[in-house]
Order: sequence, then structure tokens, then C-alpha cells
Amino acid sequence: MSRTRPPLAPDVQTVEDVLALVRANGGRSTHARRLLVSALFTRDDHMTAEELAADVHAVAPDVHLSTIYRNLEELEELGVIAHAHRAHGPATYHLAGRGHGHLVCQSCDNTIDVPDTLFRSLVRLAEETYGFAVDPHYTAISGRCEACRGS
Repeated sequence: MSRTRPPLAPDVQTVEDVLALVRANGGRSTHARRLLVSALFTRDDHMTAEELAADVHAVAPDVHLSTIYRNLEELEELGVIAHAHRAHGPATYHLAGRGHGHLVCQSCDNTIDVPDTLFRSLVRLAEETYGFAVDPHYTAISGRCEACRGS
């Protein structure tokens, strides 16, 4: 079954921008959703659902993990967030407006954010040769970082 990703939402700048987009698409601005979106804006990093849940639970311990996952799915459908699969770990989430590619070290699991331009040749070659549209935001290129190669 093939799944195409939605286009990215307009670049949202604030928590209120995201909640307005949610409401404009028929969703509700719940307390749990506000806390989750705030965590995404506060921590400028790739976070797992469990890490995001820990941030939400610090303020509202009654929010269930299933609520976090459901909200992450809805936010991704709206194009607000994107997720990436690391080589050996759970999916991580980040704001889509901060889109970039990922390099993940197989030895230390360090993730290096790289500009989309790094993947231009790969994207072009996959399209021209195989008719395949590569989305560098979704997956990560695995290898070994400079520090691990030196050891």
C-alpha cells in the first residue's frame, strides 16, 4: 500500500499558529494538544513520542500516551510536524517548518541535521532513473560519524 505524505503546512511560527491551523481544519485546541505543541517549540531537537509525553506529563500527568500519539498523527497530517526514522531507534518528531535531512551514526546513534541541499543529487537521480520521489525528511542516512570513524 503506498502512502503519500501531505504537503507541508505553511511555515507556522508559534503555538497559536498551530492551534489556529488545527481549528481551521476542524480540530480542537485541547489542553493536551497545547502542551504537546509547546514542547515541540520549546525543545529545538528531535524528540520521541515518549520524550514529548514526559514534557507533557511534567505539567499534566493525566494525559495518556495514546493521546500524545493521536495528536502527533494529526499534527503530521496537517503538515505541522515531520518524523524521521533513525537507524536503530524509535521515530523522532520535529517541526516541519524546520525541515532538513538526517545523518545517523550507526555506532553512537548521534543524529546530524543537514540542509536539504545535500540530497539534491539523490532526489534528482532517483526521480530521473527510477521515477521515485525521495523525501529526505522521512528517513535518515546511516553511517559513521567522524568521531566514531577515528576510534
